[in-house]
Amino acid sequence: MNTPHDDAARGRRPHRIDPSGGCPHAENARLLAEGAVAPVILPGEIEGMAVLGHDALRDFLSHPDVAKSPQHFTALTEGRIPEGWPLRTFATVPGMTTSDGADHRRLRTLVSSAFTARRVEELRPRVETVTAGLLDGLAEAAGTGDGVADLRRHYALPLPLGVICELLGVEAAHQDRLHHLSGLIVATDTEPARAVAANREVLALLASIAGEKAAAPGDDLTSALIAARDEDGDRLSEPELIGTLLLLLIAGHETTMNLVTNAVRALCTHRDQLALVTEGRATWSDVVEETLRWNSPVSYFPFRYATRDLTVDGTLIPQGTPVLAGYSAAGRDTKAHGPDADRFDLTRTTTVKHLSLGHGPHYCLGAPLARMEAAIALEALFTRFPDLDLAVPESELHRHAGFVGNSVRALPVRPGG
Repeated sequence: MNTPHDDAARGRRPHRIDPSGGCPHAENARLLAEGAVAPVILPGEIEGMAVLGHDALRDFLSHPDVAKSPQHFTALTEGRIPEGWPLRTFATVPGMTTSDGADHRRLRTLVSSAFTARRVEELRPRVETVTAGLLDGLAEAAGTGDGVADLRRHYALPLPLGVICELLGVEAAHQDRLHHLSGLIVATDTEPARAVAANREVLALLASIAGEKAAAPGDDLTSALIAARDEDGDRLSEPELIGTLLLLLIAGHETTMNLVTNAVRALCTHRDQLALVTEGRATWSDVVEETLRWNSPVSYFPFRYATRDLTVDGTLIPQGTPVLAGYSAAGRDTKAHGPDADRFDLTRTTTVKHLSLGHGPHYCLGAPLARMEAAIALEALFTRFPDLDLAVPESELHRHAGFVGNSVRALPVRPGG
């Protein structure tokens, strides 16, 4: 990790990240050509860094002198981050994603039992049932819209949202509002006043849901988290509980929604790769893994902080600087994935594993569930609608707002059949 060469010596100009999003892959390729680590300007003229190269990111994510706690975010502790800053929730929400060491292990342990391989496998029949119903809904939507339906709205969204809300014990009546609010939180171009209002509303709604569960516990994860104690007798504080519910809600559906959307886009524009699966020469799991690498559902994820000055791949990351994990860039790093890294290829033989679900102590807790949901969703979709295709040229698809999530706002398809 440490080499005697800092960014100033290289004379690299900071990259200004577009809050409204844009094409990540063209941008990533240009930045990666200059080095694995790039200085960036975040919204509000906040100086940051982005780690883009695969090897550099892998090492950074597991480095002992890299932390997640906001106490290490210099601009925040100095009062330079306003309440309406669009990325503030990522930095400050209490829970696993903003804790380190023993505190992180305590919080993760209290949640992890819901996402074991055995528990996820137990959810398979329910996921298959929900999927079948959504396919009927997709066909119905296409039947009333000139044969065209928005796959993201009618399929990629309601599957993971419904599953995570059912797991948490959140009533269906709350789901649309929670998705709307989480979208405002994840977007990096939300206006300050709207961001503040969205955060307050979602926290109040989750607190209300938690209050109902505390009064009348059910067979759900929220009730279990309220009751659970760790081996030292500790339980989640109220802010930790609400922060954990927010994390599970957002991560539990936004990432999988993007993953399914991106996989369908990839297969529709690479029919030869789809044929490999339908002919039994590749699996739906292969599709999920290659999509995660080739078009990660997360582009830049906030935040980590160096607890001391670190030099990563020849670039200085000053202590206390907010650092973005550049997952979509790392997935197409030719140094790790070969000269054809920008090609969607289910037969790829590289032994390098992608980093799109994280690495190190903060590896995605819900990874088994996301993988299972996506594989089931894709197999069911193309089995029911083998001729499904995009209804517009891919060049006409509009990127999802912001630079955290990586997908499109809508995916018009013709299911056929």
